[in-house]
Amino acid sequence: MLMHATSEKPSEGSSLLITVRAAIVFIVLCGIVYPLACTGLAQALMPGHANGSLIEDAAGKTVGSELIGQTFTDPKYFQGRVSSIDNKAEASGSNNYAPSNPDMLKRTKDSIEAWQTANPDVPIGKLPIALITNSGSGLDPHITPQSAEVQIPRISKLTGIAAADLEKLVDKHTEGRDLGLFGEPRVNVLRLNIDLQTWFK
Repeated sequence: MLMHATSEKPSEGSSLLITVRAAIVFIVLCGIVYPLACTGLAQALMPGHANGSLIEDAAGKTVGSELIGQTFTDPKYFQGRVSSIDNKAEASGSNNYAPSNPDMLKRTKDSIEAWQTANPDVPIGKLPIALITNSGSGLDPHITPQSAEVQIPRISKLTGIAAADLEKLVDKHTEGRDLGLFGEPRVNVLRLNIDLQTWFK
């Protein structure tokens, strides 16, 4: 006599229980274990980066992050790039205007006029375009070495610091290409100004 095997379908209650258990397991693994493991590794291997790449001044006070640009309005300091979002770290981005956009043209014209007023000793032809254009994120903390160098005459006149000393300061804070290949030489404006501030004393 042949026996026919029969398979019983799991009840709805059993299927629901399996689903709930699986959900709890994945919530614990993906929502608790994995984030804690990543955080622990980051704190152990690269604590500075994990905590926001924060920068301290000479007094040990946290003044910002090396990844986020700040606006310096005092002409005695080096100025960063124009920001379309006023350097607010809670947002990033650009207006994405076309070069022919009237608002873009007005903002660029105003930036050039402000530059000429603050830097009368530097010919307009030497003004790097990076100083009157904003970055894609609006939070770029770097400027080109040339953008820092053209500001030296103004800062030297206002602070009394010799131009040669300011040039050395810019050279000191000029970062090369990543791995010698990627990106362009750059200067972190916040780090440069923190170092510059020590000369005021």
